[in-house]
Amino acid sequence: MDEQIQAALRANQHTEALELILDAYRVKVFHLACALLNDRADAEEAAQESFLRIWKGLPGFRGQSSLSTWIYAVTRNTCLSYRQTRRRPVSLPLDDEPVRAAVEAWHAARQPRESRFDLLRLLPQVAENHRQVLTLYYLEGKSYEEVAEMLSLPMGTVKTWLNRGRKELAVLAGQAIAEKMS
Repeated sequence: MDEQIQAALRANQHTEALELILDAYRVKVFHLACALLNDRADAEEAAQESFLRIWKGLPGFRGQSSLSTWIYAVTRNTCLSYRQTRRRPVSLPLDDEPVRAAVEAWHAARQPRESRFDLLRLLPQVAENHRQVLTLYYLEGKSYEEVAEMLSLPMGTVKTWLNRGRKELAVLAGQAIAEKMS
């Protein structure tokens, strides 16, 4: 496969080369991003950014190292940059029972399908702008970039609304659990 990619690069067929690279390295780049970031969502975003950087760098690739080494270096550097620039998660005090219940419900909802269904029933109660972002990102599997483009929003707004929507869902899930327990 690398020979086909090299041939496409020599012929200045960068689009064809990128398609071949995506076919050959998509899973490998994602696995490397997962290993470096320890988070699937972050890894997906970093892998996408890596391929964007690879695309932009293809015209300048001179073959001084193997193609796979270059791709992995781009991915590693992208992940390191991503890790430095992303926001640190806010830790919640888990001594508060409603907060603990909401966090447990959120984690449970990310695993079994039955819990996910419960969250889907709560989704209409979330603010509309947050609900749109949550739906596009989680249910339709769109990237941050795609959501931002589809809703004509800045990337920062998409990330903020996604974070606020998750928090709203966590509170609603905690309330729903408390109601079921009483």
